[in-house]
Amino acid sequence: MSAINASLWHALGLGPIWRERAAAPPASRSKTQLLAQIDWDEAERMAAQCQDCGLCKTRTQAVFGVGSRNASWLFVGEAPGAEEDARGEPFVGQAGRLLDNMLAAAGLGRDREGAQAVYIANVLKCRPPGNRNPESAEVDACAPFLFRQIELLQPRIVVVMGRFAAQCLLATEASIASLRGRVHELRVGARTVPLVVTYHPAYLLRTPADKSKAWDDLCLAMATLSASG
Repeated sequence: MSAINASLWHALGLGPIWRERAAAPPASRSKTQLLAQIDWDEAERMAAQCQDCGLCKTRTQAVFGVGSRNASWLFVGEAPGAEEDARGEPFVGQAGRLLDNMLAAAGLGRDREGAQAVYIANVLKCRPPGNRNPESAEVDACAPFLFRQIELLQPRIVVVMGRFAAQCLLATEASIASLRGRVHELRVGARTVPLVVTYHPAYLLRTPADKSKAWDDLCLAMATLSASG
């Protein structure tokens, strides 16, 4: 009905007039569905703009990951710290230097290519205030980015560092002590990737006696990768 006719209806007391309601917009796709369609660069841009949890209000920048996007090795930590938040790169503080030393001893590195290349990421892309432990809602909001990184990278071996990373990727509440020393399986699409659990470098700085255990874990990962051909 035209606007003129509608006015006449109202003037004659014949209203009200019902208008056909516009169709509701389609429901937005979930983050996981969106991420499944995009590449590395777009996923990183999406993480940088993410506002799905409160950490977006306190971050300096999102810390997406570092290393070769063709790496066979993926190392996963928990969350950025103050230095990582400032520089936009994971594991650049004291714990990062310890990790780099361990990687170098194994012939690996974030700046290397080929079989020695690694990619390093965290479960959370934004720093929790005061370096507190990640909250479950934050992990739920951020984990889809990590899983998309794994899908894109297609690593041959995954090493998770710390309790929160292990619990996120393995969907378990088990302790690090109970998860260490054996090879787990991580399902990535149609593939199954071997996964090894170890201590977080920040923990090793506080408990240097366990550095030898972390080296054993790294040796287990190397042996697993070697056995897979």
